[in-house]
Amino acid sequence: MCGISGFTGNISGNKEEILVRMMDKIAHRGPDQAGTFVDDEAALGFRRLSIIDLDHGLQPMFNENKDIAIVFNGEIYNHKELRQDLIEKGHVFANNADTEVLVHGYEEYGTQLLYRLRGMFAFVIYDMKKKQLFGARDFFGIKPFYYTKTANGNLVFCSEIKGILEFPGVEKQVNEAALEQYLSFQYSVLPETFFKGIYKLPAGHFMIYKDGKLDVQRYFDPAMEPMKESEVSAEDTISDIEGIVHETVDAHMIADVEVGSLLSSGVDSSYVVSEFPGSKTFTVGFLDKNSKYNEIRYAEGLVKELGKKNYSKNIGSDEYFDSIPKVMYYMDEPLADPSCIALYFVDKLAAEQLKVVLSGEGADEFFGGYNIYHEPISLRMFNYIPKFIKKPIGALMKKLPDFKGRDFFIRGSKTVEERFIGNANMFSVEEREKLLKTKLTHKTPQEIVESCYAHCKGLNDIAKMQYIDINFWLQGDILLKADKMSMAHSLESRVPFLDIKVFDYAKRIPIDYRCNKKATKYAFRHAAKRHIPEATANKKKLGFPVPIRVWLKEDKYFNKVKEAFESQDAARFFDTERIVTLLMDHRDGKVDNSRKIWTIYVFLVWYKVYFGQEKIA
Repeated sequence: MCGISGFTGNISGNKEEILVRMMDKIAHRGPDQAGTFVDDEAALGFRRLSIIDLDHGLQPMFNENKDIAIVFNGEIYNHKELRQDLIEKGHVFANNADTEVLVHGYEEYGTQLLYRLRGMFAFVIYDMKKKQLFGARDFFGIKPFYYTKTANGNLVFCSEIKGILEFPGVEKQVNEAALEQYLSFQYSVLPETFFKGIYKLPAGHFMIYKDGKLDVQRYFDPAMEPMKESEVSAEDTISDIEGIVHETVDAHMIADVEVGSLLSSGVDSSYVVSEFPGSKTFTVGFLDKNSKYNEIRYAEGLVKELGKKNYSKNIGSDEYFDSIPKVMYYMDEPLADPSCIALYFVDKLAAEQLKVVLSGEGADEFFGGYNIYHEPISLRMFNYIPKFIKKPIGALMKKLPDFKGRDFFIRGSKTVEERFIGNANMFSVEEREKLLKTKLTHKTPQEIVESCYAHCKGLNDIAKMQYIDINFWLQGDILLKADKMSMAHSLESRVPFLDIKVFDYAKRIPIDYRCNKKATKYAFRHAAKRHIPEATANKKKLGFPVPIRVWLKEDKYFNKVKEAFESQDAARFFDTERIVTLLMDHRDGKVDNSRKIWTIYVFLVWYKVYFGQEKIA
């Protein structure tokens, strides 16, 4: 795991010095070594966290003729098989690092190399003969990749936005269109980031930059192809999943250093821990051990049964709040998921002993694990009601005072395309337009996800929801925090469920084996039961529970947030009277506004870090 950076073209100033400044901003991603390459056409920078071939993996790395160079962040889990194939085709290798497989693979296959890879990656290959850059990001967006094109025609890229901000001529401006959508999604959802003019290369995409022109293309689409139940039995599916999980965890153990695992109370990380051959696991919790916000007791019970070790930490409210500015600095963009701060602490705990951990992300998206995926089953009765009747019912319910079951009728009156934008849905369009002072695009969340729904037309509603989450929620929230929070502590986080081989199987699982009346992640849970306690395998999805709703009612944190809501920064973007009312109503117990409050507060902390006076040590 490393950090990459670079740029093209002629610039005023010392290229090497500019490149080093960019690299220094991401030194936490690779504290072990640094490498640079600069010529008239391009500059490539690299920060290394040594994990495979500790003595010979320094980048930029070259082919034999020194006319192809690469900087690469990630791991290629099938690099040994690819190496053998390339050796048989006449390629000569200088070391055992997985990076060199990409160099020779590009020589042999060009952009088609991507279809042969198994791993997580963001890389840039500089082809000096063609005078072009070829950059790519992995299938699901495990590794980040940012870029911008300057007014002078330079392409600038980096693993983190903060590195790009060091490039001369990159002007730091807030992208207010990103804020508008963030209030609904809780994360940065647009291709253009919160920094105007700086973009993300989407998951499953590559870019070619040549003669001042940038061409971005999609090479992978995580399309669902569910089979019918008549085509495969539940028992065979469960057994297949068991074998696949064993194989992918084993593949993700490749390293020349010790590997540990993160552990919560849920089935996903517990299943990983039961399969991985290491011994060290890491868990954090809140409040006391008997609280619903504390998973330590579950982790301790599991490792005792499995014969492994657990290292845990209880996170105090003060250290949680004090860490928010630093977390937002490392995140680059605001993320209103309270669990990202918990992840910051558990990764810090693991990094005190290890360089690599496994984690359970991706199982919910691939195997149908989120509680919301049960909604199409709950709302099935509405499928028999004509649309011309459903719509007026929904409109009437919206006008009535809140009562138990009201939201059920409102959601039932809508199609999945109308009601589901992903796992988080904070502020409605009406709410955010009342709150925001800034210039609005008036683009709805439904318009943002519309093209994805068009790609999965005809699928079952549950499969559609999975497709939306893989394309949005997984990239924008789950994987971004997993990468940024681990790399903040120079720790590599690997996600064995998010493997192309796992997906190739999971996409074909019949819908009823994913989510049914009995359970979400039905077949996956049954496979897990063969390796972990039944109570853990059956445990309802919790996410990463954080007691912000409790803390925001306490005077100390209520006043801290209120001060931010009444600040000049807040007044620039929001109707401060309205956002303070949200806070007051929550404290007074009128309504649980904790997640909405958090969404606004985290943005204001981020803004102060990148545009205000907040100093990060």
